[in-house]
Amino acid sequence: MARPLRFLLLTAAVAATLAACNREPEAPETPAARPDAAALVTPADAAAPMNYESKTRWADVRLTLPEAIKPQTDLHARLYAEEVRKLRQFVEGAQGELTEAGAATDRPKYENAVTITAAGETAKLLSLKRSSFDYSGGAHPNTLTSGILWDKALKRQIGLADLFRKGADMTVLDQALCSALNTAKRTRVPGGGSLTFDSKPFACPRVVTTAFVLTPGDASGKAAGLTFLIGPYQAGPYVEGGYELAVPATVFRSLLAAAYAGEFGGQLTKAGDVTPPPAPEPTA
Repeated sequence: MARPLRFLLLTAAVAATLAACNREPEAPETPAARPDAAALVTPADAAAPMNYESKTRWADVRLTLPEAIKPQTDLHARLYAEEVRKLRQFVEGAQGELTEAGAATDRPKYENAVTITAAGETAKLLSLKRSSFDYSGGAHPNTLTSGILWDKALKRQIGLADLFRKGADMTVLDQALCSALNTAKRTRVPGGGSLTFDSKPFACPRVVTTAFVLTPGDASGKAAGLTFLIGPYQAGPYVEGGYELAVPATVFRSLLAAAYAGEFGGQLTKAGDVTPPPAPEPTA
């Protein structure tokens, strides 16, 4: 081998050795080092459980899923993983707040109980209602409700925009919801004023920004309408509570997208205010 070539090879080897010696050792990746470590859910966890519960010094959390999701394995796995991740984050947040410097040592621990129930089901769609009882150290706990609508064939979650034709004018549905809300408020708060879309401090909500679930009626396998979920503070003070208002499909049938129009039929058992009576607050 020629001397210049041997010299170049030796120089490269020395440089590589020096670089290796000067490089800081890479720390092995551990679960604790990952940003989402506390939220990790194993495939085994996500595949089967219908419930999750954890009790610590700082918070009690639990999740209850409905039997109706068992045939929808993708939805089941997704819901379990997402809800457990959020509950674990809630526990972490509670620990941070209850152990922060200067925090009172006698503060009660936090609680978050998530209950998901089946609201309605058709040939194509499964509708779930999500209720979260949340106590995070305020003057009182909050119970918030929302809806999950799952297309069983497409295996994905859809929203209100998917149910209706693109560009459909939702005015008639907005007005029906506002009318149902004012009727319910007059019953619950006699003498109270009516809401409009521009009233203050509370106003009628628009359907495109309001949670909802499918509502069954007298036709098996069909949705007879939509129930809109209006939480506390959205339409009145906290003491007034939330509202669940059922609007019959006859109001909006002409607006439905062709793909989902056949999922609606029959008559509602009850329209208007279908708010369930207050349930006892969960206890640890």
